[in-house]
Formats: sequence, C-alpha cells, structure tokens
Amino acid sequence: MSLRVRHRAALATAAGVLLLLPIAAHAGTSRAGESASVRYEAENAAISRGAVESDHAGYTGTGFVNYDNVVGSSVEFQVTAATSGPHGLVLRFANGTTADRPMSVAVNGVTVTRSFPGTGAWTAWASVTVRAMLDAGVNMVRATALTADGGPNLDALTVDDGAQTTDWSRAVVDSTMAGYTPGTLGGWSYTRGLYLWGQYLVWRRTGEARYLTYIKDWADRFVDPSGGISQSFDNLDSMQAGNVLLALYRESGQARYRIAAAKIRNRLNTYPRTSDGGWWHSTSDSRQGQLWGDGVYMVDPFLARYGAWVSADSFTGTEPARQLEVYWSHLRRTSGTAAGLLHHAYDEPGGLTAPWVKPQLGNTNGVSWCRAMGWFGMAVADILDIIPATHPRREALIGILRELVPAYARWQDPATGRWWQVVTEPASPANWTETSCSAMYTYTISKAVEHGYVDASYQSNAERGYQGVLAELSVGADGRTDIAGISEGTNASDSLSYYFGRGRPLNDFHGLGAFLIMNEQLRR
Repeated sequence: MSLRVRHRAALATAAGVLLLLPIAAHAGTSRAGESASVRYEAENAAISRGAVESDHAGYTGTGFVNYDNVVGSSVEFQVTAATSGPHGLVLRFANGTTADRPMSVAVNGVTVTRSFPGTGAWTAWASVTVRAMLDAGVNMVRATALTADGGPNLDALTVDDGAQTTDWSRAVVDSTMAGYTPGTLGGWSYTRGLYLWGQYLVWRRTGEARYLTYIKDWADRFVDPSGGISQSFDNLDSMQAGNVLLALYRESGQARYRIAAAKIRNRLNTYPRTSDGGWWHSTSDSRQGQLWGDGVYMVDPFLARYGAWVSADSFTGTEPARQLEVYWSHLRRTSGTAAGLLHHAYDEPGGLTAPWVKPQLGNTNGVSWCRAMGWFGMAVADILDIIPATHPRREALIGILRELVPAYARWQDPATGRWWQVVTEPASPANWTETSCSAMYTYTISKAVEHGYVDASYQSNAERGYQGVLAELSVGADGRTDIAGISEGTNASDSLSYYFGRGRPLNDFHGLGAFLIMNEQLRR
C-alpha cells in the first residue's frame, strides 16, 4: 500500500450496493476453513475510501483493495449463507509495513476487532479468521480500518459452509503451547490452574502425550521431589491449581503430588470462616468475612476430588456441598426477573467493612457480575458429578441449578447467544458480552440438561451459548487460534462502571480455560 491518502467514492451499482460474485474456493491455509467454502473477491465488494489495484503479485481474482490511509475506510461484502449458524470468515490480506493495521469486522451489525499485523511484504499474503453467526440468506460483512494508516491490502473474504470440522480444543491448546513453554506459562495461580485443568480434559479425550507432559513440567516447577510446595494457601484463589496436582497424582500415582495436594486439604482445617461456616475469600484484612461467588470454584471441586481420588473422610464428604449452600444463601437474588442470579460478593457484618457493602441488599455489593456466577454454576455442576447419588445434600444442589439455569436463560443475549459483563444491565451502552462467563454458563446448562436436573428445553440455550462463544474465536495470521472478549481479573465493587471498564486482553487465561472446559462438554 502506498502512503498517499486517497479520497474515492464507494464503488456501487445503481441500487447503491455492488453485488458480490461468489467463487467456489478452498479457504487457503487457515485451519478454520477445513470445510467447503465460498470466496468473495474484495474488488467486487462495496468499497468506501479505497481503490482496486493489481500491482502486487499473489492476489486472487482480478485485484485487491488498497484502503485509503484514513480511519473509517472500509470494504463491505454481501455474503449468502445456506443455513443460519456459526461460520468461519477468512480475510486474506497483505501488510507490507511493520505496524499493525487493525480493523473492526462487523457481521450484521455485531462487531469484533481483529489485528492485521505486518506480513513482511505487500506480496506476502496471510489470513485472519473470524468466527461469526450468519443468518440464512444475505448477510452484511464490513471490514473497517481503525487507524489513520487505513487497513491492509484486502484480497478476498472466504466463508465456510458452517460445518464443524476443526477440533477447537486442540487448536487452543496447541496455540497456547506454541506461545508459552511450561517455564514461561506463568506462576502458581488459579488462572493457570483453570487453563491446565482444561488441557487435562483435552488430554483425557485425545491421549496426546505431550499435553500431559506439559502439565507435569509446569507443576514440577512448584513441587519438589518430596512433595514440598512453597505456597501459604492463605486465600481461596491459591488453592484452585491444586486440581492439577490431583490430576497428576491420579495419572501417575507419584506420592509427591498427593503430598503437595494434602497441604491444601490440611490448610482448610484451620482456614477462617464466617459465623455460618463459609470460607473467607482471603485471610487478608481487606477480605476478612467476605464470600465471593468466585471462591466456591477455587476450592470446593478440589476438596470433593481429593476425597474421591486421594482420601475420603466426613470433611471431604460434607464441606463442598455445605460451602455452596452457605454462599448461595448470602449471594442469591430472590425477587424480580433477576431471581436465581447471584450478587458478586457478600461481607459479613462486624469487623472491617468493605467499601462496596450495601446493607439494604443483604450486605452484598449489589452487582451481578457475570463470571462470578459462572464460577458458581460450574462448581455446582462439577461437585454433583463427584459426590455419590446417596449424598444427603444432593437434592439441595440440584435445587440450586433449578433456579440458576432458568435465570441464566432469562438473561441470555438473543442477538449473540452470550451473556453480558454485568448480566442485568443489557441496555447500558457501556456493557459488553463476555466470553469466559458465556462459556461457563453454557457448560453448566449443558451439564444440567445432560443429567436431567433441568428440562431438556434448556439445551437450546446451551447451543446458542456455544455458538456465541465460538464466534469469539479467530485464527490469526500466525496460524494460531485466538479468543477475544474476555474480562481480565476483577475485584468486588459496587460500581457498574468498574465492571464495564475492565480490560479485555486477547487470550486471557480465564477465557482459555473456560473455553476448553466448555468445549470438551459441548463437543460430545
């Protein structure tokens, strides 16, 4: 692309929009395009502030679109789909500069932002894939430049037929392993524990030896040969990665992992509680007496698995369900259309008081943050999988799902199939649909339907959620799979703007792990 700025009118027919000429094609090198596909040449699209050129070799068709170097230059395609549902949209481009030229890709008004990095030369063509929901019939797909450099040179858009041929779990795991060694993946934390639990589930299905080796190599950074582990376990978040230790003990039988996991189990004997027995989110002064919806997933499934896989006693048998019920009693919303949802956090009266406490709302923070409810739902579903059919609190946990799943369903976004960052505020222009919680809700609903805890009609909510999450996947120019729309780590607050303003880093591990767990459930 030249550096001069052009100002050309959009190419159009008398009707105002140029009709595209679809050409049967393969989807190039993109892994998302393994099914049959149709290619739409960019030179036949509606172009705003750009020109059709042919001075760089390697394009398909009769040319490519050279965007003007302005914000807002765009190419709009009319895409025909035989069936409604998720499709892979592969944008073939070249960017001969070293600067990224990001674009927003809008599909029927639903927009995602994608990176179009330098490809090394204007003759070096690459592909970026966007997963999107298409309607049966005609769909509008617009790629719009977001910086003053304009967009990259755009050659074509290839659309697959919607067939699910890619193993997205493998794609996410392979991409993550390509980006991080076990030594650079990150420290001991719940985000890495969540991701690696998801990778463990993929290993259980595929038997891919390198997946389990990677998990072991990460854990061995923290566990010495005698089972020593230098973690204090003074907050619930630090306990979640204990599931990795349990998985490795289950698969290898090595005592070191059992001994390390026992340190978490034994820490719970003296871990501080609220007056009705709920484990504090953290022992720090700023968290004393607080119960966060996140916390149940951080420790309760671990404790139930410890009893099932290592050593059962009355504590491992009763505490996981008890904790869920205590948290539910404080966080559950009981009135209006939000009944069955949860507030993010609760602070027991007495002692230090959190700045976000709303006494009129049961000493909660008054906000239904999406991922807190996702953690909670997954914890209930997982513990029901582990405890015996005769467990005395089993029906109580099923009763929780029978309130939670319908509440999830009521607040699902009909346009995307996902759920909002603040679930009960869909009308706010600052709100946005969040990927990790959408994966968590989808997983929980699917598990509840599968086991007959809720009516089978909720399967349609799981299916819409699944397609909505898949729409946030894309394949970058480097061939790696990316997941967008994931909230970064989040504290408790009573401010909606705080939740709306959370960052959305690409491939945040909250989303990678939640996706793998969901995908292993839904692909069955």
